[in-house]
Amino acid sequence: MTLDLTPVVSRQPDPLLFATVSGAHLYGFPSRDSDVDLRGAHLLPAAALLGLREPEETRTRMWDHDGVEMDLVTHDLRKFVRLMLKRNGYVLEQLLSPLVVHTTPEHEELVALAPGVLTSHHAHHYRGFATTQWRLFERGGELKPLLYAFRALLTGIHLMRSGEVQAHLPTLLGEVPEAPAWLAGLIEAKVTAEHGGYDGPAVTAPYEALHAVLDAAQAATGLPGEAGAYGALDAFVVRCREPLAR
Repeated sequence: MTLDLTPVVSRQPDPLLFATVSGAHLYGFPSRDSDVDLRGAHLLPAAALLGLREPEETRTRMWDHDGVEMDLVTHDLRKFVRLMLKRNGYVLEQLLSPLVVHTTPEHEELVALAPGVLTSHHAHHYRGFATTQWRLFERGGELKPLLYAFRALLTGIHLMRSGEVQAHLPTLLGEVPEAPAWLAGLIEAKVTAEHGGYDGPAVTAPYEALHAVLDAAQAATGLPGEAGAYGALDAFVVRCREPLAR
């Protein structure tokens, strides 16, 4: 995906450290009418964090690009890094997304620090996300939350086994042997309808089986129980903010 965010970046009140594509495009199953979800981090001046007013730690902007709805959500760097340290898989997927539309040297440095926050407890994030999406699927019967649920479980399994954050479902189908082969067909089906219904093989047993696989992968993982990059990330956030404090 090629996007020119130059006009958007120029209108940001504070420096934008990076912006990447997230959501269905990152997961590998966008529909023809899918919105484009852009995520990233901005850098507030030190005064915004020290004064009496509440800092604008999260910003959202939406606009139309050739008939496609775009939304850009960014967190201040300190909040973004704190979310990383809270074992938040969302922000890690955003940071490590290969679909980069705006980058800086600070972005590259933060990517290099990311492995230091990966722990065995990230399995809880993916287990919880899958459960939430599964409940949505049970209520509405749509294909989208079903794919999100299976994608989350496969990402968690792959992370526990390899120590790598991989959010792209078609890639995961080739790297997690337990992945149901029929998921490939569901990916193709979603291309034509963002909110299409599911009509296929029984999915409850495979879904529950992957939960068990994730449990076993977490029990056997070589990932540590605690993040080891707290000090380096703390120094990174301070160093990024120092020029703006002068």
